[in-house]
Amino acid sequence: MQPIRSISSSPGGQAVMERQQVRAPYPTGRVIVLNDDHNTFQHVVDVLVRHIPGMNSDRAWELAHQIDSQGSAVVWSGPLEQAELYHQLLAGEGLTMAPVERG
Repeated sequence: MQPIRSISSSPGGQAVMERQQVRAPYPTGRVIVLNDDHNTFQHVVDVLVRHIPGMNSDRAWELAHQIDSQGSAVVWSGPLEQAELYHQLLAGEGLTMAPVERG
């Protein structure tokens, strides 16, 4: 947080320095898997279930089909540091990844 200083006048005419805090939103990121010609549906599903919190097999299959039919799918979004971790884990398992999308 960056402090911001502003000056206002008090009723007696004296300048008073005020300090305010400005909160910047925590950066977020989106993890996007791209379609390729070498990963099987089963491998994509297994990797997503293994590394993405809360991912179940049914949702992973939906995402695998979306990746195949649309060319990509957002498989996770949230705090940027976590997005970078999940991106690295999925890439390490051989999935084809788009760069982490900040947002």
